[in-house]
Amino acid sequence: MKNQEEELNKENLRKEKLKAEEAKLLAKEQARTKAYLAREQELEKGQKARELREAGKRASEDIKGFAREKVRKETYLAQEKANAESQEARKLKDKNQRAV
Repeated sequence: MKNQEEELNKENLRKEKLKAEEAKLLAKEQARTKAYLAREQELEKGQKARELREAGKRASEDIKGFAREKVRKETYLAQEKANAESQEARKLKDKNQRAV
């Protein structure tokens, strides 16, 4: 009987140790998971911040590009107008010289 009680006590003690170990492992796993999720959130925040910066740069570059394109077109049109006026002036000059 005494032997049986000792066996039972040993078994209970073993079960308690096992439960304690499982609880400890569970706590470690939960802490690990929490740390992993926190790292992932920080990475996402960083990624979103980078994306916002890049989008801002792209928008700025687009605006600059549109402005450059507008100036280029205006310059081209001004040159074309000057060429047309110059050509018209030459025609008038040639016409006046022929008339003289």
